[in-house]
Amino acid sequence: MKFKGSDNYVATADLMLAVNAAITLKRPLLVKGEPGTGKTMLAEEVAQALNMPLLQWHIKSTTKAQQGLYEYDAVSRLRDSQLSSVDGGEKVKDINNYIVKGVLWQAFTAEQPVALLIDEIDKADIEFPNDLLRELDRMEFYCYETRELIKAKNRPLVFITSNNEKELPDAFLRRCFFHYIKFPDAPVMQQIVDVHFPGLKQELLAAAMKTFFDIRNLPGLKKKPSTSELLDWLKLLMAEDIPLAALQSADQKVSVPPLVGALLKNEQDVTLFEKLVFMNQRNR
Repeated sequence: MKFKGSDNYVATADLMLAVNAAITLKRPLLVKGEPGTGKTMLAEEVAQALNMPLLQWHIKSTTKAQQGLYEYDAVSRLRDSQLSSVDGGEKVKDINNYIVKGVLWQAFTAEQPVALLIDEIDKADIEFPNDLLRELDRMEFYCYETRELIKAKNRPLVFITSNNEKELPDAFLRRCFFHYIKFPDAPVMQQIVDVHFPGLKQELLAAAMKTFFDIRNLPGLKKKPSTSELLDWLKLLMAEDIPLAALQSADQKVSVPPLVGALLKNEQDVTLFEKLVFMNQRNR
């Protein structure tokens, strides 16, 4: 079982090597990189390419590790016990009716190997990764309410993404294979754009790419535009039928591009860019 890329996702050679290394080692693949560089999409495309169902667990600041295993709905059981005359109380007698299975339980008990995405693990508190150490390492956990050991029938292919908002514990890192998705250079970025917009005129693409990388390389930006934001911007340029002349000046000086709100997402960066354009125009 090897990942060789897909038609919908431009995977570099080192990224494909990392995915296959995680498969060989039977360890989770921890993927870091700037937001918008395709970390979540990687899990989706690998699962599709390997013909594996994909289970997704999107982490929030309030998410607890236990939710990925199971939750016991005691409130519903108490309510049903008070209404036991309806069905003779048969449902209340079986505690399994009140166990809500999490994504790890579903992945462990699936009849065929599945891909499991734990998305943006760094959003949760620092104890979250530590609480999953045993489960991800031994591929098992114990359900105290039903008194059963849940063991993985087939080891899932686990993808874990992080935007580096928090440092992850060393013990957790030791159990993962790590890969950092570097921001695409211009040739790779062009391949990515070609996948999404195969009919885009090369002159327009070249001008848009120059503008995009000029903005990204602007020193002092609070948030640099990402791959997904470039794709959004190109989609808008095509939808609004923006002419090539609006993206480049005759003397190749910096100018404010149309629909710049797709690339710059806060007022400080917009102001900084406008100052650069103003200084550029004064120096003409």
